Amino acid sequence: MAEIFFWVLLLFQKEGGVKIIGVIPARYASSRFPGKPLADIHGKPMIWWVYQTVSKVLDDVVVATDDERIIETCKSFNIASIMTSDTHRTGVDRLTEVAARYAADYYLLVQGDEPLLEKNTARKMVSIVNASGVDNEVFTFKMAITNPIDAVNSTIIKIVTNAENRVLFASRSAIPYPKESVDFAYYKSVGIYAYPRKVLKNYGSLRTSYIESVEEHDFMRLLENEIPVRAFPIDTATISVDTPKDLERVRRLLLKI
Repeated sequence: MAEIFFWVLLLFQKEGGVKIIGVIPARYASSRFPGKPLADIHGKPMIWWVYQTVSKVLDDVVVATDDERIIETCKSFNIASIMTSDTHRTGVDRLTEVAARYAADYYLLVQGDEPLLEKNTARKMVSIVNASGVDNEVFTFKMAITNPIDAVNSTIIKIVTNAENRVLFASRSAIPYPKESVDFAYYKSVGIYAYPRKVLKNYGSLRTSYIESVEEHDFMRLLENEIPVRAFPIDTATISVDTPKDLERVRRLLLKI
């Protein structure tokens, strides 16, 4: 029923402008944190918090999962969801299946472990897409790391960009290395990305890059296949929940809001 409802939304979407669909990939079998999308945060599952934020910015938002437990939970909270293949290795792989089923110009991928994502962050990304005038670039945000522990935390992706905010490299290591100066900032990727349909149509045929296989992060597949990625600076307080310890931090922070 949720999938039918989502399809009806697409049929009645207004014509004109850039069509954007919000997609929240949610996998139950996380190696570091099984069942993470359903982790309780003050009486609501984590996926609910993410969905509430994105649905305030886009009319068409869907959770894409491979687990019936997540589907049932979404139904209980009136969250649109669809079942996708259980063979996808990454959230972008899951996104490509959604893109093959539902046409749009851009797809806003929001990681399901970003319960602190702010509405204005999602709104700013939509504005960037609408103003871009291109259909071959991937957009995301970068934020300065203020906690020294995050700089060496391998679960956090650090990125380096040029003067035009184009991503040059992404790594789990602390980059760049401060050999001559400490007058710099480490930046980490924020868990919201805008993918054009053109890129997703060819994504499955792109070779899995060597660096991607080493780092286990799909940014490098894009960069090594010469697909431009731009990461715009943003000041936000979002935290990606990768471990139960991260979840406790999020719970404490939400109590203060």
